[in-house]
Amino acid sequence: MHIVITGASRGIGQALRAQYLDQGHAVTGTSRSGGDGLLALDVTDPAGHARLAETLGDRPVDLLICNAGIYVDKGQSLDAGYPAALWADTFATNVTGVFLTVQALLPHLSRAASPKIAIISSQMGSDTTAPGGSYIYRASKAAALNLGRNLATDLRPRGMAVGIYHPGWVQTDMGGAAADITVEQSASGLADRFAALSLDTTGCFETWDGRAHPF
Repeated sequence: MHIVITGASRGIGQALRAQYLDQGHAVTGTSRSGGDGLLALDVTDPAGHARLAETLGDRPVDLLICNAGIYVDKGQSLDAGYPAALWADTFATNVTGVFLTVQALLPHLSRAASPKIAIISSQMGSDTTAPGGSYIYRASKAAALNLGRNLATDLRPRGMAVGIYHPGWVQTDMGGAAADITVEQSASGLADRFAALSLDTTGCFETWDGRAHPF
């Protein structure tokens, strides 16, 4: 199986890459700067996606994991914070970046027997659970969830399944040391979810440990 993972230089993406490589799969990982076996890809840059697609040539992609993301509005003040530039940067990465990745690799996904797309969103994007704060990140992850649901509708006739996932509160630079689970636990659970994804479950929003998450 050939797997493409964006944002594979650290955290969940790095753990997923390591796990799949240990299992003997072929993995193409990307990071903003590249190096250490990763291809350079700024997910906000359309030209970068074109280069990635060209690099892959005619190679099929069995599983695309859209993991690259940023969370830059921690601690912002409702009264004076959340500047427009943070909104633009976050949506460019967390939403537009997902779409551009999927769009660029559609020809490669179409060459696989049972292609799958996994979008890493968050419980913070759920409309059902809305405790306030982190407005930019929450809004971007809600948009990524909506994007995934609509892609699932449009790509089903092409035989492509799309799943959207909450990776858990993970001990990463983003999640912090007090988080509930390790990156290895999250990656292992997510890999199980990706393996179970099919056209019967396309459009699902699930947690890393297999629970249906409220939208």
